Amino acid sequence: MTDNMPEKIGKYEVRNEINRGSMGVVYLGHDPYVNRHVALKLAFLDSLNEPEFGERYRKMFFNEAHTAGLLTHPNIINIYDAGVDGDNCYIVMEYIEGGNTLKPYCDSNMLLPINKVVEIIFKCASALDYAHRQGVVHRDIKPSNILFTPDQNVKIADFSIAHIYNADSTTTQVGGMMGSPRYMSPEQLKEEYITNQSDIFSLGVVMYELLTGRQPFAANSFSGLVNSVLNDEPPPMNNYRNNLPEALKEIVNKALNKDLSNRYKMGLDFAADLSKAFDMLGKPREDIFVKERFNAVKTLEFFADFDDTEIWEILHASTWKAYHTNDDIIVEGDIDDCFYVIVNGSVEVTKNRSVIRRLEKGDCFGEMGYLSKTKRTATIKSLDCTSIMKINSTVINQASINCQVRFYKVFLRTLINRLSETTEKISQEV
Repeated sequence: MTDNMPEKIGKYEVRNEINRGSMGVVYLGHDPYVNRHVALKLAFLDSLNEPEFGERYRKMFFNEAHTAGLLTHPNIINIYDAGVDGDNCYIVMEYIEGGNTLKPYCDSNMLLPINKVVEIIFKCASALDYAHRQGVVHRDIKPSNILFTPDQNVKIADFSIAHIYNADSTTTQVGGMMGSPRYMSPEQLKEEYITNQSDIFSLGVVMYELLTGRQPFAANSFSGLVNSVLNDEPPPMNNYRNNLPEALKEIVNKALNKDLSNRYKMGLDFAADLSKAFDMLGKPREDIFVKERFNAVKTLEFFADFDDTEIWEILHASTWKAYHTNDDIIVEGDIDDCFYVIVNGSVEVTKNRSVIRRLEKGDCFGEMGYLSKTKRTATIKSLDCTSIMKINSTVINQASINCQVRFYKVFLRTLINRLSETTEKISQEV
C-alpha cells in the first residue's frame, strides 16, 4: 500500500491503485457488506481546493455519479454509490477486471478483427441509444472511455461531462466546450446546441480508428484540428485497410457526416445498419444465426411490444437450444430458474404421466420455476424438431430497466392468463 492510498473510504476497503486520470485516482476496493470488488474513484484533493476551478471540478466529478446513476444497461458501467468521507469525495463503480479500454486497439499494429469491431460499435450504439432516450448525452465518447472486458464485452464509462436534457432545475449541469477535441463533433467545436447526434459522430470517429488504426481528422495544432473536423472529409479507409466491405465505409461516412440531417438520427439507426452489415462479413455460421434469431423473435407474440433495442437485449440475455422429437426439455422434479419461449415446433406438458396440454410456437412455459426456483412440477417433451429460447432470471436482471419492465409486464400477464385457465379448468371439473 502506497503512502497516499487510504486504507478505507466510507465502508469500502481499499486494496490497490488501478489507474489515474484527469478526474481522479481509481482504486480496487471491496464492499464487505455484499462481498464484491468495486472500483473506487477518488477526487484529487488539490483540484477540489483549487480557488478558481475547484467548484467546477467538484460539479464534474459528481456529475458522473448522478448521470450514470440514471442509467442501467449491460453496456454502460454501473454506479453503485457516491459520497464524501472526510476530505475525500468518491464514486463507487462496477469493477471491470483488467481495466482495459479500446485505446490500444486503435493502433495499426493491434487492430481487432472486422467482425469484432462491428460487434463492439453495435453494442456502443445500442447503449447510447438507450442513454439518449433517457435524456442523457455523453459528450466525451472516445476509445479510452470505453472499457473492454476480459470476455470482450464493452462498457461505456466516464459520464463526468454528460448533459441531462429535461433535468430538474436543482440539478447541476456542466456547461461550456467540453470533450476531447479529436472526437468532438463539428457542432461541439463550434459550441452550438448539442444533441445525441454529437455522440454518434464521436462513435463514428472511434469506429474509423478501430478499423484503420488512424485518426480521421489529423492535425498538428488545435486550430488545424478544428479546421479539419469542420471542413475536411476523412481519408478513405481503404488507404489503410484494403479488405473493408463497402457497407462499413458507408456506415462510417454517415456517422461522420457534418450535416446533421444526413447523419444518423438515433443510435438505434446506427445499430440497425451495423446489424445488416453482419451478413456481408463472412461471419461464422453461429454469428449469422444472431440476425436470424432476431427476425424470429420479432414474430413471436410474447415480444410484440418490444422495440428493436430491447429484443437485442433479450437475445443477449438468452440461450437457444434445438431439440429432436421426444427430447426432454424439463423433467418433473428438476430445479432451475429459467423461463422458456418456443421459437419453432411444439411441446407436450405431462404430469404424473398424464398429458396436461400442448404448446406451440410463441407459447411459453416455466413461469413458476422462474419465480420460485423450486422443483419443476411437470415434464415437458418436444413433439417434433423444436427450437427453445431459454431466459435466465439472473441475466435478465442485467438488462436495461426499460427492457426489464417490458419483460416482466408481459411475463406477469402470461402468468395471470395461465392461472386463469387453470382455475377455469378446475371449476369445470368440480
